[in-house]
Order: sequence, then structure tokens, then C-alpha cells
Amino acid sequence: MNMITRKWLPLCVLSMLVAVGSQAAEPWRRHTVDDTSRGADGVRLADVNGDGHHDITTAWEEGGVIRVYLNPGPKKTKQPWPLVTVGKVKSPEDAVFADLDGDGAVDVVSSCEGGNRTMFVHWAPKEKERYLDAQAWTTEPIPATSKKQSWMYAVPMDIDGENGLDLVVSSKGRGSSVGWLQAPKDPRKLADWKYHKLYSAGWIMSLERDDIDGDGDDDVVVSDRRGRNSGILWLENPGAKAAASGSTWKENRFGPKGGEVMFLDVADVDKDGRKDVLAALKGNTVQMYFRPKDNVRKHWPTHRFKVSGGGIGNAKAVRAGDIDGDGRQDIVYTCEGATGTREGVFWLSYAKSSRDAKWQRHSISGPKGSKFDHLKLLDLDADGDLDVLTCEERANLGVFWYENPTK
Repeated sequence: MNMITRKWLPLCVLSMLVAVGSQAAEPWRRHTVDDTSRGADGVRLADVNGDGHHDITTAWEEGGVIRVYLNPGPKKTKQPWPLVTVGKVKSPEDAVFADLDGDGAVDVVSSCEGGNRTMFVHWAPKEKERYLDAQAWTTEPIPATSKKQSWMYAVPMDIDGENGLDLVVSSKGRGSSVGWLQAPKDPRKLADWKYHKLYSAGWIMSLERDDIDGDGDDDVVVSDRRGRNSGILWLENPGAKAAASGSTWKENRFGPKGGEVMFLDVADVDKDGRKDVLAALKGNTVQMYFRPKDNVRKHWPTHRFKVSGGGIGNAKAVRAGDIDGDGRQDIVYTCEGATGTREGVFWLSYAKSSRDAKWQRHSISGPKGSKFDHLKLLDLDADGDLDVLTCEERANLGVFWYENPTK
């Protein structure tokens, strides 16, 4: 066997294994961003320093800290990233970037459950050179949320066309809801922020922005995990003036109520030029709603399939993207309860159509890790394929990304 054959045979074998979805395929390489606290719970992205790279903010639930990670660029992403602890709060469930005061320094908003039940703003320093200086950040509670609900997830969004960004917020448990926090003239005066309820919830897992009805403003796509209203829905934005005056947001269902819905994604799954909605359901089922050509307010055409085979955890999140570069939309899937030899992160591909009854499963994580969360797909090493960024709570893998071996 000549040297060229020796050099390329392992890559060829690996490519064949990925293509056929063999469960014997090696897990993807995992690169740690940070594993120095406990209970990493979510990854949210923004380019906070304008260098063209996605930075990360994460809430560490058990560790009680909110952190920001600055992307060091493709050549250094496989090393731990520069970080700053922007605030310390109890039981944080979510953290998201948002320049609330419009000063150009990107702040962070955290949502807390447990006994805290309060949302906080972590104000970024105006001096760019101090962004990684923990002492330059300040943390303040939002009084309208204080001890009110078990806050789960927030999305920055200019709803009323005034005073910069508002916040769409959500919660779980008794008295839970989806609502929005209206920014006052001076966003720094947190006592002046006002809460407006939009929807009575059971346990909100996802909020995603998308102009579902095509009228020029973003609606809110919701997955509600439990209760009499469980399922997947969208709240129809009435427009800036109507929202500011207190108009209701019409509740529209993609399909019937029911099912324990986890995280969702909005993406063009069937590549017809129209965004669809997909979600992970307990029972390791993927639920897909395909956007109709005409009336989006009626139930959408539905396809559901169960993830085949054993040896995996329980459904947590899905995200659509072309993982193997064949031009088709694949699905990356994360799990919780992936104990022992069970796998917690893998990807799914179809043979003929996105409506196939069975999708092929391919390894990503192997057995390491237990409770994974929602995920992002992006090319972190700039090699032309989509990598998988996520986090893990129980085995303390922290915040990390899996390197796609396709290229």
C-alpha cells in the first residue's frame, strides 16, 4: 500500500460511515469553551464586539453565574474562550444578549426560577476595553418581574417602535405566561419597565421570532410543554401601535393541542422556500409542521416520526441544517437522561423526502454527557461545514462544541 493510500484511507472510511449512518461511527471531537462552573443551561449568540464572530452567553444554573464568552476566531476556537462573569444570581435558567440602553455596549438579560423568580439586567461597561472586566459590569433586578414567576426564556424585540428594545418573556409553573416587558423612555430606569401578559402558559420551553403571517413584523413562535394549552403555537403581532395600546396578540395553533413539547426550531425543512416549524416531543418523536402556501392561520400540514433504535436519552431539542453537505436539511437532536452508554447528541438524515417515516441516525456525542440543552449550528472552525454548539448540565461538560468531520 503506497503512502497516498495510507494517508487517505481513514478519511474515506470515516466518510462512508457518516454517509450510511453507522452507529459504530466515531463520535465527533468535542472542544470545551468553558467547564469551570456547574449546570450550564443554554447558549445564546451575538457578535458583541463587531469582529464578525459569534460570541456566547450562558446561564450556569447550579453555579449561579452568568457568563459571556468572546469568540477568539477560527484558529483558536478549539481552546477555552476568553470569558467574563457578568453577574451572580440564584437559579438562572436563561441568559440572552440585548443592548437595552442603546449605548453600543451589549448587555445581558437573565431569567431565573427556583426561589429567585426574578429577571435581571447585567449592564455592560461602556468602555470596550473593559468588556472582559467583571468589576466593570453591574447587575440590577427588573422590578416588574421580581418574585412574580419562574422565568424561563426571553427574546429581545422592538415591539412598540419606541425606546429601543423590549423583551418578550416567558415562565413555567403556577401563574406562568408569555408576555412582554415594555421599555420606558430611559431603559436604565428598570422600575419603569411594564409587563403585559399575552398568553397563559404551562411550561414554556421555546420562544422564536419569525414573521409567520408575512406582514412585516415578527410574531412569536412558542412551545408550551405542559398543561391544558400544551403544544406549538404562534402569537400574532398586532403591529407596533396596537401593541403599544394594549391590543391582544391572537393565539394561532399549528396543529391540535397536546403532547409534551420540548425545544423547537423554525427552518425550511423541505427546501421549498418557506420556513417550517419542527420540535422534539417526549417519547423521542420529531414533530414537523410544513408552512402552507396560503392561509397560515389554519392548521399546517403535519409529519411526525419516531427516532428509531435504542441507546439514546430523552428528547430535548432539535435544530435543522445541512450537516453532511448534500444539499438536504438534516436534524441535530439533543437529549436529557442520556445516562450510562446512552447517546445524548446525534443527527438525523432522510433518504428520499423530509416526510420519510424513518430517518437515519448518526453519532455525534457518543456516551459522554447526560443532560444536554438547546443547540446552535454554525461553522466555528471556518472549514465550510456546520459544527454543533451546545451545553450539558449533569456531567459538567459545560459549554462546548462538536467539530463536524465532513470537511
